[in-house]
Amino acid sequence: MNRPIDPHKLVQAASPTGTTEGYMPGFGNDFETEALPGALPQGMNSPQKCNYGLYGEQLSGTAFTAHPPERTWTYRIRPSVKHSARYEKIDLPHWKSAPNVDPDVISLGQYRWDPVPYSEEKLTWLTGMRTMTTAGDVNTQVGMATHVYLVTESMQDEYFYSADSELLVVPQEGRLRFATELGIIDLEPKEIAILPRGLVYRVEVLEGPARGFVCENYGQKFELPARGPIGANAMANPRDFKAPVAAFEDRETPSTLTIKWCGQFHQTKIGQSPLDVVAWHGNYAPYKYDLRAYCPVGAILFDHPDPSIFTVLTAPSGVPGTANIDFVLFRERWMVAENTFRPPWYHKNIMSELMGNIYGQYDAKPQGFVPGGMSLHNMMLPHGPDKNAFEGASNSNLGPEKLENTMSFMFETRFPQHLTAFAAKEAPLQDDYIDCWSDIEKKFDGTPGTK
Repeated sequence: MNRPIDPHKLVQAASPTGTTEGYMPGFGNDFETEALPGALPQGMNSPQKCNYGLYGEQLSGTAFTAHPPERTWTYRIRPSVKHSARYEKIDLPHWKSAPNVDPDVISLGQYRWDPVPYSEEKLTWLTGMRTMTTAGDVNTQVGMATHVYLVTESMQDEYFYSADSELLVVPQEGRLRFATELGIIDLEPKEIAILPRGLVYRVEVLEGPARGFVCENYGQKFELPARGPIGANAMANPRDFKAPVAAFEDRETPSTLTIKWCGQFHQTKIGQSPLDVVAWHGNYAPYKYDLRAYCPVGAILFDHPDPSIFTVLTAPSGVPGTANIDFVLFRERWMVAENTFRPPWYHKNIMSELMGNIYGQYDAKPQGFVPGGMSLHNMMLPHGPDKNAFEGASNSNLGPEKLENTMSFMFETRFPQHLTAFAAKEAPLQDDYIDCWSDIEKKFDGTPGTK
């Protein structure tokens, strides 16, 4: 028997026993959740008639024959075809997709930006997205883009999904709510969220203005990295990822749905909220993760391992051992290595590295890399500590030292990252960043044993 539903209130399932309120733990789990009792069929996916007059529908995140397949069965008030009508193209001029090679922009270089500032303009999740770099090709589903988001206003009867990509969201300030088809994710700094390809959602401001970073992944979805000899524990543990419980709206109100498809944006008008999934089960879902739960590993005797040991999530490519994207976290940790230069060493890398500062001070660049700022060191371009960081690390007393008040991250990709016109001409680029290495001195004098 149907129970009365307030059409203006989002109805959410109770959390399973022992879980965080509103979420279910685990990475890649096969979840099941219902916002109304008996809404979820048992023992089969597609009964002749679903309870409450719901429609059964499958959302597939992989090909049917992929192993393992990723899909979620939803039981909704209307099938998605009722949330789709004739489309018209719209322009979101600051959200770019690869390939986006501007002939007037030089992407070859070492770049750093101050935080992208807010303006007087009211901005939603869609209008406030500012693309900084693109890589690969959205049409062949390889590569990525990086964005900064500036959000001051909630989406009002507006909804969105990307057919191109999954989005990794890294807040830097402010709090957002992602009201999705499969449930609610509240997100704040020091957390991240993954929004799968094809998932419909609305973004609301809980505490603003809100600013953060987005990695748009065109390729295979993010997964936990192979741990190798590290073993079963540490790094990002599966139990710390949280998927939302079912929540739905039954609202008859004129609404707008925007879709990103092959780098273009299309809009359709519908007569109701599309967030009408009353129950679901499957392994294709959004989730959040608290970066403070990440357990770093490192050298406990000598030398400085590769930054790959700090990988939180990786999106594989077709080349074994070479990622389409790695999401790498540099958080508080102890440094204890003996007779070792502890900050990142100077290097050139086949991967291109875009870094963002969530809060605090980064050890290799103690000056100028501020919270909300970004840097880009493109493939095969040298980079490393500035003079002050080098001299300090070369001459410090190497006792145990805890790096505190620090949380930065890296979006690393096997593709060269091309700057957008916004990144090159409008974003607050630090024109003098390249000079941070200019005062590094020659120390070689040909004398054996000189240090």
